[in-house]
Amino acid sequence: MNLILNFIKKEFLQFKRDKRMFAVILIAPVIQLVFLGYAATLDVKEINTAVWDQDRSVSSREFIEKYEKSGYFKILHYVSSYEELEKLIDNGEVIMAIVIPPDFEKDMLSGRSTSLQTIFDGSDGNKALIAAGYSQGITISYAANILNEQIERSGRKNTILTRVPAIEAETRVWYNPDLLTRNYMLPGIVGLLIMIVTINLTSLAIVKEREIGTFEQLIVTPLKSYQMIIGKLVPFSILGFVSITIVITVMRFWFNIQVLGSVFQLYFASLLFMLSTLGLGLFVSTISKTQQQATMTSFFGVMMPMIYLSGFAFPIENMPVWIQYITYVIPLRYFITIVRGIILKGVGIGQLYDQFIALFVFGIFILTLSSLRFRKKLE
Repeated sequence: MNLILNFIKKEFLQFKRDKRMFAVILIAPVIQLVFLGYAATLDVKEINTAVWDQDRSVSSREFIEKYEKSGYFKILHYVSSYEELEKLIDNGEVIMAIVIPPDFEKDMLSGRSTSLQTIFDGSDGNKALIAAGYSQGITISYAANILNEQIERSGRKNTILTRVPAIEAETRVWYNPDLLTRNYMLPGIVGLLIMIVTINLTSLAIVKEREIGTFEQLIVTPLKSYQMIIGKLVPFSILGFVSITIVITVMRFWFNIQVLGSVFQLYFASLLFMLSTLGLGLFVSTISKTQQQATMTSFFGVMMPMIYLSGFAFPIENMPVWIQYITYVIPLRYFITIVRGIILKGVGIGQLYDQFIALFVFGIFILTLSSLRFRKKLE
Protein backbone atom coordinates (compact mmCIF):
# COMPACT_ATOMS: atom_id res chain seq x y z
CA MET A 1 0.00 0.00 0.00
CA ASN A 2 2.85 2.38 0.83
CA LEU A 3 4.36 1.72 -2.59
CA ILE A 4 1.10 2.77 -4.27
CA LEU A 5 0.75 5.89 -2.11
CA ASN A 6 4.32 6.94 -2.83
CA PHE A 7 3.76 6.34 -6.54
CA ILE A 8 0.59 8.49 -6.46
CA LYS A 9 2.53 11.20 -4.63
CA LYS A 10 5.17 11.07 -7.35
CA GLU A 11 2.50 11.53 -10.01
CA PHE A 12 1.10 14.62 -8.29
CA LEU A 13 4.58 16.12 -7.92
CA GLN A 14 5.17 15.51 -11.61
CA PHE A 15 1.82 17.09 -12.40
CA LYS A 16 2.70 20.12 -10.27
CA ARG A 17 5.87 20.70 -12.28
CA ASP A 18 4.01 20.50 -15.58
CA LYS A 19 2.41 23.94 -15.97
CA ARG A 20 0.76 23.08 -19.26
CA MET A 21 -1.05 20.12 -17.76
CA PHE A 22 -2.15 22.34 -14.87
CA ALA A 23 -3.74 24.73 -17.37
CA VAL A 24 -5.49 21.90 -19.20
CA ILE A 25 -6.98 20.49 -16.00
CA LEU A 26 -8.03 23.61 -14.11
CA ILE A 27 -8.33 26.47 -16.60
CA ALA A 28 -9.45 24.80 -19.83
CA PRO A 29 -12.73 23.46 -18.32
CA VAL A 30 -13.89 26.96 -17.40
CA ILE A 31 -12.95 28.40 -20.81
CA GLN A 32 -14.59 25.51 -22.65
CA LEU A 33 -17.75 25.77 -20.57
CA VAL A 34 -18.11 29.53 -21.08
CA PHE A 35 -17.47 29.34 -24.83
CA LEU A 36 -19.88 26.46 -25.30
CA GLY A 37 -22.49 28.12 -23.14
CA TYR A 38 -22.58 31.22 -25.30
CA ALA A 39 -21.62 29.89 -28.73
CA ALA A 40 -23.02 26.36 -29.00
CA THR A 41 -26.72 27.10 -29.26
CA LEU A 42 -29.37 26.06 -31.75
CA ASP A 43 -31.80 28.75 -30.59
CA VAL A 44 -32.85 31.16 -33.36
CA LYS A 45 -33.39 34.61 -31.89
CA GLU A 46 -32.93 36.92 -34.88
CA ILE A 47 -34.04 36.10 -38.42
CA ASN A 48 -32.89 38.61 -41.03
CA THR A 49 -35.80 39.13 -43.41
CA ALA A 50 -36.57 40.90 -46.68
CA VAL A 51 -40.08 41.95 -47.76
CA TRP A 52 -41.61 42.47 -51.19
CA ASP A 53 -44.89 44.22 -50.49
CA GLN A 54 -46.72 44.41 -53.80
CA ASP A 55 -49.96 45.57 -52.17
CA ARG A 56 -48.64 48.46 -50.04
CA SER A 57 -51.89 48.64 -48.11
CA VAL A 58 -52.83 49.13 -44.47
CA SER A 59 -53.44 45.39 -44.10
CA SER A 60 -50.09 44.43 -45.58
CA ARG A 61 -48.29 46.86 -43.28
CA GLU A 62 -50.17 45.45 -40.27
CA PHE A 63 -49.17 41.96 -41.34
CA ILE A 64 -45.49 42.92 -41.57
CA GLU A 65 -45.70 44.58 -38.14
CA LYS A 66 -46.77 41.21 -36.72
CA TYR A 67 -43.40 39.83 -37.79
CA GLU A 68 -41.44 42.75 -36.36
CA LYS A 69 -43.28 42.70 -33.02
CA SER A 70 -42.73 38.95 -32.60
CA GLY A 71 -39.12 39.63 -31.59
CA TYR A 72 -37.72 36.97 -33.92
CA PHE A 73 -37.78 38.67 -37.31
CA LYS A 74 -35.67 41.65 -38.27
CA ILE A 75 -36.83 43.38 -41.44
CA LEU A 76 -33.67 44.58 -43.14
CA HIS A 77 -34.73 45.17 -46.74
CA TYR A 78 -37.79 46.15 -48.75
CA VAL A 79 -37.42 45.07 -52.37
CA SER A 80 -39.40 45.33 -55.58
CA SER A 81 -38.46 42.18 -57.53
CA TYR A 82 -37.55 38.52 -57.22
CA GLU A 83 -34.10 39.35 -58.57
CA GLU A 84 -33.40 41.52 -55.52
CA LEU A 85 -34.69 38.81 -53.19
CA GLU A 86 -32.51 36.20 -54.83
CA LYS A 87 -29.45 38.40 -54.58
CA LEU A 88 -30.01 39.08 -50.86
CA ILE A 89 -30.47 35.37 -50.09
CA ASP A 90 -27.50 34.33 -52.22
CA ASN A 91 -25.27 36.85 -50.44
CA GLY A 92 -26.40 35.60 -47.06
CA GLU A 93 -27.83 38.97 -46.01
CA VAL A 94 -31.23 37.46 -45.24
CA ILE A 95 -32.42 33.93 -44.63
CA MET A 96 -36.09 34.61 -45.28
CA ALA A 97 -38.21 36.67 -47.68
CA ILE A 98 -41.92 37.54 -47.50
CA VAL A 99 -43.81 38.18 -50.74
CA ILE A 100 -47.22 39.85 -50.38
CA PRO A 101 -49.44 39.74 -53.53
CA PRO A 102 -50.98 42.90 -55.11
CA ASP A 103 -54.60 42.23 -54.06
CA PHE A 104 -53.84 41.16 -50.50
CA GLU A 105 -56.15 43.64 -48.71
CA LYS A 106 -58.83 43.58 -51.40
CA ASP A 107 -59.20 39.81 -51.26
CA MET A 108 -59.42 39.79 -47.48
CA LEU A 109 -62.08 42.53 -47.32
CA SER A 110 -64.17 40.73 -49.92
CA GLY A 111 -63.97 37.46 -48.00
CA ARG A 112 -61.89 35.68 -50.59
CA SER A 113 -58.84 33.63 -49.75
CA THR A 114 -55.49 35.16 -50.49
CA SER A 115 -52.02 33.69 -50.81
CA LEU A 116 -48.68 34.60 -49.31
CA GLN A 117 -45.21 33.43 -50.21
CA THR A 118 -42.31 32.92 -47.84
CA ILE A 119 -38.91 31.99 -49.19
CA PHE A 120 -36.20 30.48 -46.96
CA ASP A 121 -32.50 29.91 -47.30
CA GLY A 122 -32.38 26.15 -46.68
CA SER A 123 -28.59 25.83 -46.52
CA ASP A 124 -28.99 25.74 -42.73
CA GLY A 125 -31.90 23.34 -42.47
CA ASN A 126 -32.38 23.70 -38.72
CA LYS A 127 -32.57 27.49 -38.83
CA ALA A 128 -34.89 27.42 -41.84
CA LEU A 129 -37.28 24.99 -40.14
CA ILE A 130 -37.42 27.08 -36.98
CA ALA A 131 -37.98 30.28 -38.96
CA ALA A 132 -40.73 28.58 -40.97
CA GLY A 133 -42.42 27.51 -37.73
CA TYR A 134 -42.34 31.05 -36.36
CA SER A 135 -43.68 32.41 -39.64
CA GLN A 136 -46.49 29.87 -39.78
CA GLY A 137 -47.53 30.71 -36.23
CA ILE A 138 -47.74 34.44 -37.05
CA THR A 139 -49.74 33.79 -40.22
CA ILE A 140 -52.21 31.51 -38.44
CA SER A 141 -52.70 34.06 -35.66
CA TYR A 142 -53.23 36.88 -38.16
CA ALA A 143 -55.73 34.83 -40.16
CA ALA A 144 -57.66 33.92 -37.01
CA ASN A 145 -57.96 37.58 -36.03
CA ILE A 146 -59.31 38.46 -39.49
CA LEU A 147 -61.84 35.62 -39.28
CA ASN A 148 -63.05 36.80 -35.87
CA GLU A 149 -63.48 40.35 -37.17
CA GLN A 150 -65.52 39.12 -40.12
CA ILE A 151 -67.71 37.03 -37.82
CA GLU A 152 -68.33 40.01 -35.55
CA ARG A 153 -69.23 42.26 -38.48
CA SER A 154 -71.68 39.69 -39.86
CA GLY A 155 -73.48 39.36 -36.52
CA ARG A 156 -73.09 35.57 -36.49
CA LYS A 157 -70.71 35.39 -33.53
CA ASN A 158 -73.23 34.18 -30.92
CA THR A 159 -74.78 31.63 -33.27
CA ILE A 160 -71.41 30.14 -34.21
CA LEU A 161 -70.18 30.01 -30.63
CA THR A 162 -73.25 28.01 -29.56
CA ARG A 163 -72.53 25.38 -32.22
CA VAL A 164 -68.73 25.18 -32.06
CA PRO A 165 -67.13 24.02 -28.79
CA ALA A 166 -64.19 26.07 -27.54
CA ILE A 167 -60.79 24.34 -27.46
CA GLU A 168 -57.89 25.82 -25.56
CA ALA A 169 -54.37 24.41 -25.63
CA GLU A 170 -52.33 24.96 -22.48
CA THR A 171 -48.62 24.29 -23.01
CA ARG A 172 -46.37 23.30 -20.15
CA VAL A 173 -42.67 22.71 -20.63
CA TRP A 174 -40.94 20.49 -18.08
CA TYR A 175 -37.26 20.48 -17.05
CA ASN A 176 -36.19 23.31 -19.39
CA PRO A 177 -39.02 25.89 -19.26
CA ASP A 178 -37.12 28.52 -21.24
CA LEU A 179 -36.32 26.00 -24.01
CA LEU A 180 -32.68 27.09 -24.05
CA THR A 181 -30.19 24.92 -25.91
CA ARG A 182 -27.54 26.01 -23.42
CA ASN A 183 -29.32 24.25 -20.55
CA TYR A 184 -29.33 21.02 -22.57
CA MET A 185 -25.77 21.19 -23.85
CA LEU A 186 -23.79 22.33 -20.82
CA PRO A 187 -24.38 19.26 -18.62
CA GLY A 188 -22.79 17.16 -21.35
CA ILE A 189 -19.55 19.09 -20.81
CA VAL A 190 -19.02 16.96 -17.70
CA GLY A 191 -18.56 13.92 -19.93
CA LEU A 192 -16.26 15.73 -22.34
CA LEU A 193 -13.97 16.94 -19.58
CA ILE A 194 -13.75 13.50 -18.04
CA MET A 195 -12.66 12.16 -21.43
CA ILE A 196 -10.04 14.87 -21.87
CA VAL A 197 -8.54 14.34 -18.41
CA THR A 198 -8.70 10.57 -18.22
CA ILE A 199 -8.23 9.41 -21.82
CA ASN A 200 -5.92 11.99 -23.31
CA LEU A 201 -3.81 12.89 -20.30
CA THR A 202 -3.53 9.32 -19.03
CA SER A 203 -2.20 8.08 -22.34
CA LEU A 204 0.15 11.06 -22.62
CA ALA A 205 1.54 10.61 -19.13
CA ILE A 206 2.43 6.96 -19.71
CA VAL A 207 3.86 7.54 -23.19
CA LYS A 208 5.87 10.49 -21.85
CA GLU A 209 7.47 8.19 -19.26
CA ARG A 210 8.44 5.87 -22.08
CA GLU A 211 9.86 8.69 -24.23
CA ILE A 212 12.08 10.21 -21.53
CA GLY A 213 13.30 6.81 -20.34
CA THR A 214 11.76 6.74 -16.86
CA PHE A 215 9.32 3.98 -17.78
CA GLU A 216 12.12 1.41 -17.88
CA GLN A 217 13.20 2.55 -14.42
CA LEU A 218 9.67 1.94 -13.13
CA ILE A 219 9.70 -1.58 -14.54
CA VAL A 220 12.74 -2.59 -12.51
CA THR A 221 11.29 -1.22 -9.26
CA PRO A 222 9.48 -3.49 -6.77
CA LEU A 223 6.19 -2.13 -8.11
CA LYS A 224 3.95 -4.79 -9.55
CA SER A 225 2.00 -4.11 -12.71
CA TYR A 226 -1.34 -3.64 -10.95
CA GLN A 227 0.28 -1.24 -8.46
CA MET A 228 1.71 0.79 -11.32
CA ILE A 229 -1.71 0.90 -13.01
CA ILE A 230 -3.41 2.05 -9.81
CA GLY A 231 -0.71 4.63 -9.18
CA LYS A 232 -1.12 6.03 -12.68
CA LEU A 233 -4.93 6.03 -12.81
CA VAL A 234 -5.86 7.28 -9.33
CA PRO A 235 -4.30 10.77 -9.74
CA PHE A 236 -6.16 11.37 -12.99
CA SER A 237 -9.38 10.16 -11.39
CA ILE A 238 -8.92 12.77 -8.66
CA LEU A 239 -8.17 15.44 -11.24
CA GLY A 240 -11.29 14.36 -13.12
CA PHE A 241 -13.41 14.94 -10.02
CA VAL A 242 -11.77 18.35 -9.58
CA SER A 243 -12.75 19.26 -13.15
CA ILE A 244 -16.32 18.08 -12.54
CA THR A 245 -16.55 20.23 -9.41
CA ILE A 246 -15.32 23.26 -11.36
CA VAL A 247 -17.88 22.67 -14.12
CA ILE A 248 -20.79 22.25 -11.71
CA THR A 249 -19.77 25.41 -9.84
CA VAL A 250 -19.53 27.50 -13.01
CA MET A 251 -22.86 26.16 -14.30
CA ARG A 252 -24.55 27.07 -11.02
CA PHE A 253 -23.16 30.55 -10.43
CA TRP A 254 -22.50 31.73 -14.01
CA PHE A 255 -25.29 30.15 -16.05
CA ASN A 256 -27.73 29.55 -13.19
CA ILE A 257 -28.06 25.84 -13.98
CA GLN A 258 -28.29 23.91 -10.73
CA VAL A 259 -28.19 20.18 -10.13
CA LEU A 260 -31.79 19.18 -9.43
CA GLY A 261 -30.90 15.61 -8.50
CA SER A 262 -28.36 13.99 -6.20
CA VAL A 263 -24.83 15.36 -6.46
CA PHE A 264 -23.56 12.14 -4.89
CA GLN A 265 -25.16 10.07 -7.65
CA LEU A 266 -23.66 12.42 -10.22
CA TYR A 267 -20.16 11.81 -8.83
CA PHE A 268 -20.87 8.07 -8.58
CA ALA A 269 -21.89 7.97 -12.26
CA SER A 270 -18.72 9.91 -13.09
CA LEU A 271 -16.66 7.30 -11.27
CA LEU A 272 -18.30 4.51 -13.28
CA PHE A 273 -17.67 6.41 -16.50
CA MET A 274 -14.03 6.92 -15.53
CA LEU A 275 -13.56 3.16 -15.42
CA SER A 276 -14.15 3.15 -19.17
CA THR A 277 -12.21 6.29 -20.00
CA LEU A 278 -9.21 5.36 -17.85
CA GLY A 279 -9.18 1.96 -19.49
CA LEU A 280 -9.28 3.54 -22.94
CA GLY A 281 -6.47 5.92 -22.00
CA LEU A 282 -4.44 2.97 -20.75
CA PHE A 283 -5.11 1.10 -23.99
CA VAL A 284 -4.03 4.07 -26.13
CA SER A 285 -0.78 4.24 -24.17
CA THR A 286 -0.01 0.61 -25.04
CA ILE A 287 -0.37 1.14 -28.79
CA SER A 288 1.38 4.54 -29.00
CA LYS A 289 5.11 5.11 -29.06
CA THR A 290 5.13 8.92 -28.99
CA GLN A 291 3.01 11.63 -27.38
CA GLN A 292 1.93 12.81 -30.80
CA GLN A 293 0.64 9.35 -31.66
CA ALA A 294 -1.16 9.15 -28.33
CA THR A 295 -2.82 12.54 -28.88
CA MET A 296 -3.98 11.73 -32.40
CA THR A 297 -5.18 8.25 -31.46
CA SER A 298 -7.09 9.34 -28.36
CA PHE A 299 -8.67 12.33 -30.12
CA PHE A 300 -9.60 10.92 -33.53
CA GLY A 301 -9.80 7.24 -32.66
CA VAL A 302 -11.64 7.41 -29.35
CA MET A 303 -12.96 10.82 -28.31
CA MET A 304 -14.44 12.08 -31.58
CA PRO A 305 -16.44 8.89 -32.32
CA MET A 306 -17.74 8.94 -28.75
CA ILE A 307 -18.83 12.58 -29.07
CA TYR A 308 -20.54 12.01 -32.43
CA LEU A 309 -22.34 8.83 -31.41
CA SER A 310 -23.23 9.59 -27.79
CA GLY A 311 -26.13 11.97 -28.37
CA PHE A 312 -24.16 14.90 -26.97
CA ALA A 313 -24.76 17.08 -30.03
CA PHE A 314 -26.74 14.94 -32.47
CA PRO A 315 -29.95 13.06 -31.51
CA ILE A 316 -29.41 9.31 -31.73
CA GLU A 317 -32.99 8.89 -32.95
CA ASN A 318 -32.13 10.80 -36.13
CA MET A 319 -29.22 8.51 -37.02
CA PRO A 320 -29.52 5.52 -39.41
CA VAL A 321 -30.65 2.35 -37.68
CA TRP A 322 -27.30 0.59 -38.12
CA ILE A 323 -25.53 3.57 -36.53
CA GLN A 324 -27.98 3.50 -33.62
CA TYR A 325 -26.93 -0.07 -32.87
CA ILE A 326 -23.28 1.03 -32.75
CA THR A 327 -24.11 3.69 -30.16
CA TYR A 328 -24.95 0.96 -27.64
CA VAL A 329 -21.23 0.24 -27.23
CA ILE A 330 -20.40 3.91 -26.56
CA PRO A 331 -20.08 4.47 -22.78
CA LEU A 332 -20.55 8.22 -23.18
CA ARG A 333 -24.09 7.58 -24.44
CA TYR A 334 -25.14 6.21 -21.06
CA PHE A 335 -23.25 8.82 -19.09
CA ILE A 336 -24.80 11.72 -21.05
CA THR A 337 -28.28 10.32 -20.33
CA ILE A 338 -27.47 10.05 -16.63
CA VAL A 339 -25.93 13.53 -16.36
CA ARG A 340 -28.83 15.26 -18.12
CA GLY A 341 -31.32 13.25 -16.09
CA ILE A 342 -29.73 14.16 -12.75
CA ILE A 343 -29.00 17.83 -13.52
CA LEU A 344 -32.08 18.80 -15.54
CA LYS A 345 -34.79 16.39 -14.37
CA GLY A 346 -33.73 15.53 -10.84
CA VAL A 347 -34.00 11.78 -11.44
CA GLY A 348 -31.53 9.21 -10.15
CA ILE A 349 -30.61 5.55 -9.98
CA GLY A 350 -34.24 4.57 -9.47
CA GLN A 351 -35.13 5.71 -12.98
CA LEU A 352 -31.71 5.32 -14.63
CA TYR A 353 -30.56 2.04 -13.13
CA ASP A 354 -30.11 0.43 -16.55
CA GLN A 355 -27.76 3.26 -17.59
CA PHE A 356 -25.75 2.86 -14.38
CA ILE A 357 -25.49 -0.91 -14.92
CA ALA A 358 -24.34 -0.42 -18.52
CA LEU A 359 -21.64 2.04 -17.40
CA PHE A 360 -20.43 -0.37 -14.74
CA VAL A 361 -20.28 -3.34 -17.12
CA PHE A 362 -18.46 -1.40 -19.84
CA GLY A 363 -16.08 0.12 -17.31
CA ILE A 364 -15.04 -3.19 -15.78
CA PHE A 365 -14.73 -4.84 -19.19
CA ILE A 366 -12.63 -2.08 -20.82
CA LEU A 367 -10.40 -1.49 -17.81
CA THR A 368 -9.74 -5.21 -17.36
CA LEU A 369 -8.77 -5.77 -20.99
CA SER A 370 -6.56 -2.67 -21.04
CA SER A 371 -4.84 -3.71 -17.81
CA LEU A 372 -4.11 -7.16 -19.23
CA ARG A 373 -2.60 -5.60 -22.34
CA PHE A 374 -0.57 -3.20 -20.21
CA ARG A 375 0.78 -6.14 -18.20
CA LYS A 376 1.83 -7.85 -21.41
CA LYS A 377 3.75 -4.76 -22.38
CA LEU A 378 5.71 -4.99 -19.14
CA GLU A 379 6.83 -8.56 -19.76
